Amino acid sequence: MSIKIKMPDIGIDQAEVIEVLINVQDKIKKNQTLIVVEGQKASIEIPCSTDGIIKKIHVKKGDIVKLNTSIITLKKLKKIKNNTLNFIQDPLLQKKNISQDLKKKNHTSILVRSSPSVKRLCRKLNISITKIPGTGRKNRVLKEDVKKYFSSKTNINKQDLYKKDFNISKNLLHNNNVNIKKNNIFLSKIQKISSERFSKNWKEVPHVTQFDKVDITKLDKFRNKINKYFKYKNIKFTLLTFIIKAVAINLLKFKNFNSILHRKKDRIVINKNINIGIAVNTKNGIVVPVIKDVNKKNIKDITEELIYLSEKSRNNTLIMDDMSNGSFTISSLGGFQVGSFTPIINCPEVAILGVSRSKIEPVWNKKSFIPRLLLPLSLSYDHRVINGVDSALFMQYLNKNLSNFYKILF
Repeated sequence: MSIKIKMPDIGIDQAEVIEVLINVQDKIKKNQTLIVVEGQKASIEIPCSTDGIIKKIHVKKGDIVKLNTSIITLKKLKKIKNNTLNFIQDPLLQKKNISQDLKKKNHTSILVRSSPSVKRLCRKLNISITKIPGTGRKNRVLKEDVKKYFSSKTNINKQDLYKKDFNISKNLLHNNNVNIKKNNIFLSKIQKISSERFSKNWKEVPHVTQFDKVDITKLDKFRNKINKYFKYKNIKFTLLTFIIKAVAINLLKFKNFNSILHRKKDRIVINKNINIGIAVNTKNGIVVPVIKDVNKKNIKDITEELIYLSEKSRNNTLIMDDMSNGSFTISSLGGFQVGSFTPIINCPEVAILGVSRSKIEPVWNKKSFIPRLLLPLSLSYDHRVINGVDSALFMQYLNKNLSNFYKILF
């Protein structure tokens, strides 16, 4: 019996096919990946819903697929008493498939855990991913595993492997006399989408940015103290965790910062939930996973969810639900030696907080200068919704919450 496997609901109207991982006559298992699609800011693997043999592939790389679009026609497999699989097909085709299965033993019939980029690298190097022992979680095959396997089989040095990995011409790299006039690096899908959104937001929204510095001396000492206590639980509280919680408390008081401007531009709509997006840099560009209902979570809950979403961002495994329904965004450059910056509002939100790296500075206490740890903050807001006084009060209250941090712990 033949059935059609269709595009499931992945939370967006349409997506581009960036990889087709199966061929006609391949024998596949349930949950094995058929294609990889890329939506607004995430690559998503589309699995097969049942065992069978690929009879026809209806999509190709570059196609735009929508909900219920046919992906493949599958010939289902029938189980018999001895639990072996009986192909529903003519004898000649059955012989052909048996021969192919013997040649492709442990190839398409085995589900191997790996990312789309790892599968692409294996195809580029012309090696079978099923032969590579995985060292990742649940035997997941990592990029380092592929490189190690390829190096051991071909006895090439690391420089050659690097050139194969990035598809760079061997002759060009070895010839030091070659004059390279142009070196085009194309933007990733995420970078192109982000570029369009940032340009649109900057042009259409009247941005105003307010700068301030918050004294976090006591907060940082407390953070280091509790990190020692939670070390055995593999939990590390970052400064960003406390900022997220403090912002959530601010949004309960200053509701216009947790709103969107109505499409008629004559009113604002207050968000019922406080969902804070965190801008995360990945190798493909900036993504913004969202922590939902932050005001209902304590510091430990926020830390664990932040770690989880950051890991999914770096592994390119975010789904659309992870990045939807944000009401306020925080962009942190605290890990770099940079000063204050002007973040661009993530529409339809009306405000975004930029966080820079804290540093020790002298502060006058009416008697003498004392060293204090100050955190630079940059608040960009939509001036159609928020005025300067609102912004000043928001920053003043945020400063108070971070300075008297005990009130934001739970």
